[in-house]
Amino acid sequence: MDSAIIVFGHGSSVESANEAVRAVAADAAKSGGWENYETAFLEAEPRLNQAVSKLAGAGATSIIVLPYFLTLGIHLQRDLPKLVESLAREHGVSIRVAPPLDGHSELHRILVDRAREAVR
Repeated sequence: MDSAIIVFGHGSSVESANEAVRAVAADAAKSGGWENYETAFLEAEPRLNQAVSKLAGAGATSIIVLPYFLTLGIHLQRDLPKLVESLAREHGVSIRVAPPLDGHSELHRILVDRAREAVR
């Protein structure tokens, strides 16, 4: 294994919310053909350090973190860069972070779909 992906969410004390993120990550992995992926959270288990450790231990040398965050808020601006820098150094891997969901050209379609669902 050379490369891997981590879908990284905020995490919640409501476990069903974390399960929803895991389900989306699993669907994305299947659609994207990602053989090596993990789901991790800032404030729930598994944490980002656990996911990086697991993937690096399995042979990943390059990891992409996909934030499951809508906007570039304080966690992505302040917390994630520090975590990534520390974990990359600790595990000797390259870690890149993708942009948050905001700004994606298809995001507006989700809003339109949700509006249509609400009026049915």
